[in-house]
Amino acid sequence: MNDYLFLAIWLPLLGFVFNGIFGSKIKTEKIIGVIASGAVFISFAMFVYAFFQLIEKPVEERSFVVTFFEWIKVGSFRVSFSYLFDQLSLTMALIVTGVGFLIHVYSIGYMHGDKSFWRFFAYLNLFIFMMLNLVMADNFVLMFLGWEGVGLCSYLLIGFWYDRKFEKSTTADAAKKAFIVNRIGDFGFLVGMFLLYYYFGSLNFKDIFGAIGSVEISKDIYTFIGLALFLGAAGKSAQIPLYVWLPDAMAGPTPVSALIHAATMVTAGVYMCARAATIFVLSPIAMTVIAVIGITTAMFAASIGLVQTDIKKVLAYSTISQLGYMFLAIGVGAFASAIFHVMTHAFFKALLFLGAGSVIHAMHEEQNILKYGGLKKYMPTTSKVFLIGSLAIAGFPGFSGFFSKDEILWHSYANGGIIFWVIGVITAALTALYTFRLFTLTFLDKPRFDVSKIHPHESPKVMTMPLIILAFLSIVGGFIGVPEFIFGEGSNKFALWLDPVFEKAKILSFHGHHIEHSHITELILMSIAIIISLSFMYFAYKMYTDKKELAQKIANRYKITYAVLQNKYFVDEMYEAIIVNPIVILSEKFLWKINDVKIIDGFINYLADLVEKISSSVKRMQFGYAQIYAFVILFAVSLSLLFLIINS
Repeated sequence: MNDYLFLAIWLPLLGFVFNGIFGSKIKTEKIIGVIASGAVFISFAMFVYAFFQLIEKPVEERSFVVTFFEWIKVGSFRVSFSYLFDQLSLTMALIVTGVGFLIHVYSIGYMHGDKSFWRFFAYLNLFIFMMLNLVMADNFVLMFLGWEGVGLCSYLLIGFWYDRKFEKSTTADAAKKAFIVNRIGDFGFLVGMFLLYYYFGSLNFKDIFGAIGSVEISKDIYTFIGLALFLGAAGKSAQIPLYVWLPDAMAGPTPVSALIHAATMVTAGVYMCARAATIFVLSPIAMTVIAVIGITTAMFAASIGLVQTDIKKVLAYSTISQLGYMFLAIGVGAFASAIFHVMTHAFFKALLFLGAGSVIHAMHEEQNILKYGGLKKYMPTTSKVFLIGSLAIAGFPGFSGFFSKDEILWHSYANGGIIFWVIGVITAALTALYTFRLFTLTFLDKPRFDVSKIHPHESPKVMTMPLIILAFLSIVGGFIGVPEFIFGEGSNKFALWLDPVFEKAKILSFHGHHIEHSHITELILMSIAIIISLSFMYFAYKMYTDKKELAQKIANRYKITYAVLQNKYFVDEMYEAIIVNPIVILSEKFLWKINDVKIIDGFINYLADLVEKISSSVKRMQFGYAQIYAFVILFAVSLSLLFLIINS
């Protein structure tokens, strides 16, 4: 079993190496695409096999570590290249490889004809390998290797079209922005790791989580560790204040947006917090901070998404908002619910991004939804699957997003209070509004483009088949997490699957192991949320079809609010003025022109000039005449003898 599990993780790396070395020499794109996609598919198949093997085992035997070799050995510090196979890591591996495979296949059609086709697939394979190391690691050091690896791949893929313009800059600038902002979060992650090693003497999950409860450490220390780790998660998973990189990450090819910035990489922070649940539950302050930042980010990003006109930007802010929901779940102790939403979000958000890519492909790279309209006629398959994705993210009853989002809302009320629930429901309503605004402006009503010049068409099957599969998963994916009050105890199979992973966290949780609430209360709250979401879906549909003048009136009446939202609360401009510009000025005016040029370079240059001047003076003594040299020697000997005579 160990051999094929090792192969499941490392196969994508082999795909990266092969395409990276030989890809430029292969003239047929399909060979490159099949090799890259095949590597990920075989990994997925192996994880599926491992899943069925795992469910046959008793619950207490479903967690085991596979060690391949000792990686670092310094004094008493030991780190192995070891992978943890349990319900949580296997769930994440299935999401990464399953959704990753579909995006690989889609990319074969989307990237057709690109001059660096081979390089793109090499990067995708490298990303899958790094992501698998992140989610399968059994220690924080190996997790951090994967963490930094997906950051590198993000940089490479966002800036893949490095020679293209993106808004006011270039795709390369967007890539650098993502890389730099994530370094801030990574600093927090490192501080958290240092503190863990200082207090526990190890960075292995088993050693740390096993010692919690028996090692005497104050809650303040757990708070520092929790907040430091959460800073890392906020960077990777785009939470306030480190969310600003993700909207600009849309500069990369659309499959990149689907794979890295919707389905997998941005959920790494959520996974890390869930994996370290035993640490977080011991700090009420850290948990509250996570919940507050999560729900604030969800509301904040959803409001921005209401007025964006770039199809990918709407989905980008939607991603930030949904990540906020996941952190709300983490903050109220609903760790299984957070991972459940990670899974359903991977289905419908990958579907929406790939559907958006299909539209962009058909509209000759046009991304402004105000220049779309009526595409349902030209792209029937894409319009249908996009509608399914929209219903799922908006929480339409029966679709995957409905079950995972409702579970988070219920736990936010039960464990966090009515305020979290109210803000969560308002955010869900905004989600329904901007999603159906996007769908209506794109696929319904009349075309707002020149039909004589632009001839939209349905994408090829290599692109539509992954969309159909993701649409199917967006419909049925939520039924493994049906609330127990509907079908009785045990109906939420997903929670039962993950419960053993979070058992100790539940016992230690300051929320308590079990909170009693009536099913009637849950049903009432669910019904209210459904009615509000459905109302906003219908309102968006009517406003952007039959009552378009109403949308214009609202925009005219609330011009200031509209401008603030359209400019994303001017956060980028504020960061530019408060952080970026002062650093640039300090670097240029003082660190470069004064410290570097005048002080450091000046001192070095002064020493060089001094040596040159001394050398020039000394070299004048070298005349080349033997008589003078003899005279100098005789003179020196005479002085030496005189000195000896005087002192004798």
